Amino acid sequence: MGKKVHPLVFRIGETTTWRSMWFSLKKYKGFLKEDYYLRKLVTDKLKKQGLSKIEMERSENELKIIIHTSRPGLIIGKGGAGIETLKKEIDNFYKRIREDKSSKTNIKLQIEEVSKPESNAQILGQQIADQMEKRMPFRRVLKQSIEKVMQNSEVKGVKIMISGRLDGAEMARTEWLSKGNIPLQTIRADIDYAQVNAYCRYGVSGIKVWIYKGEVFKEQKKENKK
Repeated sequence: MGKKVHPLVFRIGETTTWRSMWFSLKKYKGFLKEDYYLRKLVTDKLKKQGLSKIEMERSENELKIIIHTSRPGLIIGKGGAGIETLKKEIDNFYKRIREDKSSKTNIKLQIEEVSKPESNAQILGQQIADQMEKRMPFRRVLKQSIEKVMQNSEVKGVKIMISGRLDGAEMARTEWLSKGNIPLQTIRADIDYAQVNAYCRYGVSGIKVWIYKGEVFKEQKKENKK
């Protein structure tokens, strides 16, 4: 069988970077556990609100959670009420799961808007999952999603794979559809990848999305840093 590598992890240092930006030899195990459960909590709360990704930055007594979403207004709420409620839930949850209970950690939330949600793999995957949960035909969903993504000028190719008991079939199978180029073996290729679950009537269906946005060269990296 072929050995598969996560497309984002494969390109760390080239076109992607870490989602958790901290380092600690002594507290690595505890920080990793905290990041996992905090990320799961925020994902479960906001996955229906255009959630793209969650980044975490740590300093000595501070944890900064950066939420990238296509609908920041829904999360922030009227007068900031939504984000305050979310922060209280995270604070209470963090007090229960943190390893070092002797020290105090201040949690800050930052909301970043995704400028082009139609070319974001995570948002697209969640939209497909929502439509499948509403019992729409998966082939129609695949075709409509690919055509919608390819209308974006920066997208060079897209591939969507769905597996499970599709349309209520007794035996699970895998169906996929692609358009354009998807150079998975090219490290400098800017490929956005996401994996989402759709909880349908006949069981869980897995959805994988690859979106290729061209190649990134050293000159482009320097411009992006500026």
